[in-house]
Order: sequence, then C-alpha cells, then structure tokens
Amino acid sequence: MLGLPSIVRRRAYTVILTVFRMLPAWVRRNVVRAGTPSFTVGAVCVVEHDGALLMLRQPHRPGWSLPGGLLDRRETAAQAVVRETREETGLQVEVGIPLTTKVNPRVRRVDVIFRVQVDSRPHVRPAGEAVDADWLRPEDVIESADGPTREVLELLARAVQPGASEGRLIGEA
Repeated sequence: MLGLPSIVRRRAYTVILTVFRMLPAWVRRNVVRAGTPSFTVGAVCVVEHDGALLMLRQPHRPGWSLPGGLLDRRETAAQAVVRETREETGLQVEVGIPLTTKVNPRVRRVDVIFRVQVDSRPHVRPAGEAVDADWLRPEDVIESADGPTREVLELLARAVQPGASEGRLIGEA
C-alpha cells in the first residue's frame, strides 16, 4: 500500500479496520497479539517516610530493590502491588492511582509504580522473596540498587517534581 495514492491508502485502511471490527473478539485479540510484542508487567510500591524509602534485599536481585513483582493472570496492578508488598514486607497497603509507569522496550518490561507515604515507620517483617529491609534515602541507595530499581528511582525523582506530569503543545505536524 506504500506506493498507492494517499486517498486509496486511507480507504483501504478503513475497509481493513471495518472488517477487523466485525471479527469475533477472540480472533481480534489473537491477531493483535500475533502482530505486537509481548511485555511482562510488574507493579512496584514506593513506601516513603520522611524522605526515606523502604528498600529490600532479595537473593535473586544483585542490589537493593523496592517491594513489588509481576502481575498474576487476571490481576490488576493495584492488586499485585498490595499482594507483593504484603508477601515481602508483612505490610498491608492500600494504593491509589499509579504515580507513574516505566516502559523499558529493550527488555520488554512495564512497571506500574505506586507511592504510599506513611506518617511513621511501620515494623517491616521481610518475608517471601525478601531477606532484609531498611529505610534508605534515594540518593544514598541509587548506586547500590539493581538496574530495574535504579530506573524506577530515577523516574520517581522526575515524577514528583512540580509540573512533571504536564505535557505541552510544541507545534503542528
């Protein structure tokens, strides 16, 4: 279709989309999945008290990490982060909307990042995959964090700045 005139390409595309829409949902899903890359999706909980973050040591990760893990089938990111935080720290959290999302196309991973601020430091009981826990300031742990955690910490630093979530029009196409 690349060599066809623009109007013919648009009409052909419209016909293709119309036919696609008439297919059963399961067929549409399989067609889309076959033609797009798959990603793993995780949920991360940034538990913060007075500028310090709850950090974990896990045997399968080479440095400090944040509570969280991969979503189970039919689980939302919020459900996953509540489950993972409870399993790894013994803490029961309630999360709101995600603070930000990290998409790493190189390794095809998406991390949905939630933030929970606490008034006092709760007693943390490392369990599950966690073998140790500590409250550390991001600037003190960034060098000793594992790669995915470092990506989350760098994104977090930008996401909490005033105006960080605002986009802007930079021109017309």
